[in-house]
Amino acid sequence: MTATDTPANLPAPDAASWRGPWGEVLHSLLRSGTFLTGLAIVLFWVICALFGEHFVPYDPLADDIINALAPPSAEHWFGTDQIGRDVFSRVIVGSRDILTVAPLATLLATIAGTALGLLIGYFRGIVDDIVSRVLEAFMAIPVVIIALLAIVALGTSKITVIVVIGLSFAPIIARTVRSAVLAERELDYVAAAKLRHEGAPHTMFVEILPNVIPPILVETTVRLGYAIFAVATLSFMGFGIQPPSPDWGLSISSNYGMIGGGFWWTVLFDALAIASLVIGVNLVADGVHGAFND
Repeated sequence: MTATDTPANLPAPDAASWRGPWGEVLHSLLRSGTFLTGLAIVLFWVICALFGEHFVPYDPLADDIINALAPPSAEHWFGTDQIGRDVFSRVIVGSRDILTVAPLATLLATIAGTALGLLIGYFRGIVDDIVSRVLEAFMAIPVVIIALLAIVALGTSKITVIVVIGLSFAPIIARTVRSAVLAERELDYVAAAKLRHEGAPHTMFVEILPNVIPPILVETTVRLGYAIFAVATLSFMGFGIQPPSPDWGLSISSNYGMIGGGFWWTVLFDALAIASLVIGVNLVADGVHGAFND
């Protein structure tokens, strides 16, 4: 080092180099308008789910026949339904069930799908062939049919809905994880683990799993949007969340016949709530995907 090559004269290290890969992802997310917009929408509904019952103007379960089917007004911002319940209060509090069931179903799908994907991607061969064929057959059955069979066997409950949706989405996540594992298992660090005589569980869950987390996170956020739609659909068809819950899908099912009579508000705001939450989750998913692919 010459006299002029003092630390003060050396180029400053790039700030990004101190953040590491996860810091880079976080930095990218915080700069993403798509992610932040989606996150704001999702957080709004999460706050409604957690604290909504404390600031809504009316009890969402209390009926008032005298004011049934009242149009939107200063007293009832979103109007009332066919038995006089305040639609605004029901929309706000109704976010609770869907934001409980859908994330839990997605979490179950992620855990089961990740374990299966690691298994078939790591062992390949006959294990891959057999399990993949079973998963493909399972994916060919519509969620509604699986739900109907499960409800007949187990009865209608939130737990049943969580299990049905979780197991329905697990094969999709498993296929994504399998593709990522197939690429990782040929790399040097996996060969080094085998040379150290590490067992298969250690190699899969300690060595490979941390390196396939990005596609798992992306797939999880995408599946959450589908899970929200699935919960709402099952509730609408009578297979999901049951009365007297103000669940959005259930409210649409109970009131959609009113549209023909011009009482559009009994359905519109619940439908917009579902749409906004799904859009928010999809924006978050797009932001996460973009952050991992920058």
